[in-house]
Formats: sequence, structure tokens, C-alpha cells
Amino acid sequence: MMQEELKESELSDRQAIEACLKGDKEKYRIIVERYKERAYYMALMFVKNHEDAMDLSQEAFYRAYRSLADFDPGRPFYSWFYRILKNLCINFVNHHRRKQPMDDDMERQVQAEGTFPDEVFEKNERAEIIWQALSLLDEKDREIIVLKEFNEFSYQEIADALQIPIGSVMSRLYYARKRLLKKLKQFEGDL
Repeated sequence: MMQEELKESELSDRQAIEACLKGDKEKYRIIVERYKERAYYMALMFVKNHEDAMDLSQEAFYRAYRSLADFDPGRPFYSWFYRILKNLCINFVNHHRRKQPMDDDMERQVQAEGTFPDEVFEKNERAEIIWQALSLLDEKDREIIVLKEFNEFSYQEIADALQIPIGSVMSRLYYARKRLLKKLKQFEGDL
């Protein structure tokens, strides 16, 4: 059993998906295990709620599984999966906002408190300040910084995930980092 698990963990995403498409649907579990934590935190970035992030990340894996035949095995799986997850989260947030509009004071309070759970940053004060500064950025800036700095995406993976040219990735990342540094200067005394 241990040797079989070791072999499974050595499978590339492409190999696991190809096996899945050939009928070995159990191999999809390898993909889910490999990316479930990353997917959860990306969903959390959008919806800012533990339960919703869990539900949405699971739903994204389910939808990706149903659409595996559409996946291009020559591309990274997570970039493709991320687009599914992101669309689900955006739809969820838009639907939720329509149902429960948030007034400006409440939105400022949520931003000021920081919305990423402490356990992600192991109660590190500096990391909390960075997240607070990130939460003050617009969604596009926050997203590209999180993809590059927290998820360690390559420029190509970001380009694939966001469906933009690499040059745009570099430009957006450059300006997003500048805006983040400007926000961090507001917290300078706490760093």
C-alpha cells in the first residue's frame, strides 16, 4: 500500500489526468490532494469566509473534474483550474452582494480588521500588516500579488490563469507592488 501511494504521489498532473480520462477516476484524488489547500486559500481571498471558501473550492474541483475532457494537457492544470475557481468565487460574491449589500462603513471595518485568518500567517504581526495593506488594494492588484508572491506562480502561469499576455502580467505586477508599498508605508510604524 505504501509503495502504491508513493507511486501515486510521483505522478505528474498530466499523468493523473490522463489516467482519469482513461477511466481510472480515482487518480483525480491525487490532483485534489495536491491543490486543495491552495484552492481553499485562493477562494478565501475572494469570499473572506471559511465555510464559503471550502464549499467553493470543492465545487471548483467538481466542475473541473466534469470538464477534464476540455483540459489541454500541454498547459499547467492549476492555471486552468484557477480560472474555474475564480469564476465561481466572483459569481458567488456578486450574488451575495446583491442579496446583502454592504454599506461603506461596514466595508471599511472589514478591510481595517484584515480578512485573512491568523493561522495562515501563524499569528505573525508583520504578515498581518501585509495582509491588511493587501486588503486595501483593488481586487486586480491583490489577485496578481497573491498569485505571484503567495502561490509562487510563474509569469506564464499568471498569464494563463488571468488570460492576459505576459507583458501585461509584468506591468500589472510592477504597478500592483508599487501600490502595495505605498499602502505599507501607512503602517510603517507597525513594521
